[in-house]
Order: sequence, then C-alpha cells, then structure tokens
Amino acid sequence: MEREIENFISYLHNIKKTSINTELSYKRDLGKLRQYLEEKGITEVSDITSEILSSYIVYLGENHFAAATISRNVASIKAFFHYLCKEGIVEKDISDGLKAPKIEKKMPEILTPDEVIWLLEQPKGDTPKEIRDKAMLELLYATGIRVTELITLKISDVNMQMGFIICHDSNRERIIPFGAAAKRAMATYLEKARNVMLFDLKSDILFVNCSGQPMSRQGFWKLIKYYAKKAGIMADITPHTLRHSFAAHLVENGADLRSVQEMLGHSDISTTQVYATLTHNRIREVYAKAHPRG
Repeated sequence: MEREIENFISYLHNIKKTSINTELSYKRDLGKLRQYLEEKGITEVSDITSEILSSYIVYLGENHFAAATISRNVASIKAFFHYLCKEGIVEKDISDGLKAPKIEKKMPEILTPDEVIWLLEQPKGDTPKEIRDKAMLELLYATGIRVTELITLKISDVNMQMGFIICHDSNRERIIPFGAAAKRAMATYLEKARNVMLFDLKSDILFVNCSGQPMSRQGFWKLIKYYAKKAGIMADITPHTLRHSFAAHLVENGADLRSVQEMLGHSDISTTQVYATLTHNRIREVYAKAHPRG
C-alpha cells in the first residue's frame, strides 16, 4: 500500500498541482490508515473492504480524534480510492459509502480593532528581529493571507511602489493590496533588517529567521503568541486569528463579500459569508447593550 500512496501523492503534485500542505495532509492521513491496516495484517489495497474502512473511522472516534480530523481523514481516503479506481488499480470505489461525522461550525475567533493595534504595536525596538516581526505582523493583518503564504513570499512577489503583493495559492495567483502602515513597516525591514539577517544574499525569500533561513510556521506561531501575551491579549490567538480579524473588520466597515472572498482566496462565497454573520451578531450585541429598550 505504501507504493500506491506515494504514487497518489505524486499524482496530486504533478497532475492536480496541489499545494505542499495538502500533499502532506493526505500523506499523513493515509499513513495512519496504512498503519492501522498493517496491524490487522492487511498490506494490499485489493484486500481492503468497505467494512474495514468503516471500522477505521469508528476506531478514530473511539480514540477521541476531533470530528474535523475524522472528516479530513474520510476526505483523504475517498480521494485516494477515487484515484485507485480511476487508475484501474481497484475495480470498485469502496469508499463511496464512507460517512464523515457532522461538524459543529464554530464562529472564528477575531480580535477587536483595539486588540489588533495593541498587538501590532508590540515590536517597537530597532533590532533586525523586531523590525522583521513588525513587518510580518503588519503585512499579515493588512492582507489577510495565510501564514504559509506569508512565510513563502518572495521579494519578487512584493510591489512596494504600488502597495500590493502577489500571493500564489496552489495554481492560482491573487493580487492583494496593503496600506500605509504595512508599507512603512515593510520599507524599514527591507532597508534596515533583511540583508543583515539574510544568510544567502542571493536568496529571493522575503522573511528570514535569526539564522538567515526562511521562516517556519512554528517560528511565526511562537512569535505571534509572544507578542499577544506581551500585549495582554487573553484570547488564544493564532496566525489565523489575524486573517479572520482582517476579513471581519473589512466586512464590518462596508467591504463587499466578493472583494473579501477574492483577497482571502476562498473558492466558495459561503466560506466568506461567516464574516457577515459575525458582523450582524456584533451589531445585535451593541444594540442590546446600548438601546434603552434593547
């Protein structure tokens, strides 16, 4: 089964042009399935049955995996068996009847505009690291891009004169503007910090760590947690919190959903509509607290 999984990942990469994160997710999910099957003495895809796949999903539930994790595993298994069937490796797609658990949709955690200001004001020193941290936080909130997109940005993706970045999302590109505050922070970083931190001066990577190498997701995760604590923000903030806050604040201030959808890179407008719901909920809360007969 290991060979089929590797071939499937190659197919995703070369034919479907999926992102590295998607490929790693599929590989991780299918690797867990393979381990489960091997413990039951099953090593060939032709020996897998729909009952065995169903028992695996039950196993995940019994081992307290989150509903979202189980749903993602189901999606990975379905994609894998669809590929196997398409390639003629198996005669029948036995994953067809596999059911994912219902996921209770939670409203995304967002910061208030004041909390965002507190956070963005924390890197205030003039060391190369703090200058870089300031630029990264400002650009993340200014554009709403994902943390993976942020840390993989290249110098060639940034147009400082016009104030926009080109974001590469799988096989698509989207252009996202950024404002004056992010532009100032970026200009300072490019002028005073990047070349000081860079290990290879020929590198095109925009943001680097203290060793001069590209920033990692974990490195930025620690960075944002550190500044949130320093700002006295009690919410359990993640890099995605700034993405949610970017979108919610745009919608709250009158931006149309289609434009926000384009900037976020959502393929479906329904994903973006959650921010309109957040805004309506906030308006109701303000009304209830402030109206004399609320």
